[in-house]
Amino acid sequence: MALRIRVSRYGRRHHPIYRLVVADAKAPRDGKVVDVIATYDPVNKRLIEVKEEKLKEWLQKGAEITERAKAILKNSKIL
Repeated sequence: MALRIRVSRYGRRHHPIYRLVVADAKAPRDGKVVDVIATYDPVNKRLIEVKEEKLKEWLQKGAEITERAKAILKNSKIL
C-alpha cells in the first residue's frame, strides 16, 4: 500500500479549510484517511494545527509527500 501525505478539503462553501492527511495513493481526495497531520486555512494563509511528530514518523515510514502539501509546509517553514 503506497501512502501519500496530501491535502483533503473540508469547511463550508467559499471558505475552505484543508487538512494535510496520510492516505492511500489510490483513495479519492476526500476519501478514507489513515492519519491527520495538519490543518491549513488558505483564507488567512496559515497552518492552524501541526503535529510535527506524526509528520516525521510518516516520512520515516516511507510516505511520499505531494507537491501541494510540500508547498504548504515550506511556506509555513516546517520543511
